[in-house]
Amino acid sequence: MALIDCPSCSKKISDKAQSCQHCGFTLGAVNAEDISRKQNLNRYLKSQKIQTQSMLAMLLFVAGFGFMYWGGAAPEGLQYNLAIGLSVIGFVWYIVNRVRLIILKRFD
Repeated sequence: MALIDCPSCSKKISDKAQSCQHCGFTLGAVNAEDISRKQNLNRYLKSQKIQTQSMLAMLLFVAGFGFMYWGGAAPEGLQYNLAIGLSVIGFVWYIVNRVRLIILKRFD
């Protein structure tokens, strides 16, 4: 009995198992096309999650600037520092997500 990677969730399962105990993917009657289709779906879903996070990061960035400029924040005040912090966190989060998307596309 050997351990193999599940085509669906990439977790270790027995080569004798009929289905994955982690995700429920049936291994009995699958062919290479089914496995390829499932892997493409997983890549697509991961890409969509990263893009959603990128949108949230962009909204956080814009909200920080809006809070700073239209909120009437005085420089060196708590509101001003929070607005700058939100903008920086949103910007860094956005850049990190863009790099994650590039890595995901490059290694596929």
